[in-house]
Amino acid sequence: ASSSSSSLVLVPLSCPLYRRASPPSTTSCVCVASFALRGPLLRANAAVSLLEKYQHGPLLGSVGGGRSRRRVSGTRRLVTFASPSAKYIREDYLVKKVSAKEVGQLVKGERSVPLVVDFYATWCGPCILMAQQLEMLAVEYENNVLFVKVDTDDEYEFARDMQVRGLPTLYFISPDPSKDAIRTEGLIPPEMIKNIIDNEM
Repeated sequence: ASSSSSSLVLVPLSCPLYRRASPPSTTSCVCVASFALRGPLLRANAAVSLLEKYQHGPLLGSVGGGRSRRRVSGTRRLVTFASPSAKYIREDYLVKKVSAKEVGQLVKGERSVPLVVDFYATWCGPCILMAQQLEMLAVEYENNVLFVKVDTDDEYEFARDMQVRGLPTLYFISPDPSKDAIRTEGLIPPEMIKNIIDNEM
């Protein structure tokens, strides 16, 4: 029998939120070994009510329709998109980093398109892969879906209140207030994200 053996490398799908407490100088990013999706379509009935306490100040404005009270960006910069289709994208298609307060304003404000909130951390490997997928989807959906992201290191209490335990975590919030929010945890394929947006929102 041959003495050589091959090693199997498993890529974790999510990172633990509590990695924030580890000293970066002595600990590298160790992701939790969750190699199966944990409740990929977990209903988050309390999501909107939890967001209400972060609702302060004037609304950001309409999203995807209606009257806009404030423009997010004064200029629209064209950048090239490195893909076989060589598509050009506008800066406002990209996933914008927002605060807990801004998420609350978007949820409670006038909105006619689905809202996708990405809870991430810069040290989380799966979060980087998810961010790349969301950037691609933001280009594909253009202004028909609003994609935003929240850095859990900056908004740790907000992430905890939103029951974010593993990263990345996505919240899908419909413009229809009668529909429950949907939460996914871990790295999920773009097809699942599109299915939720197209069929559940």
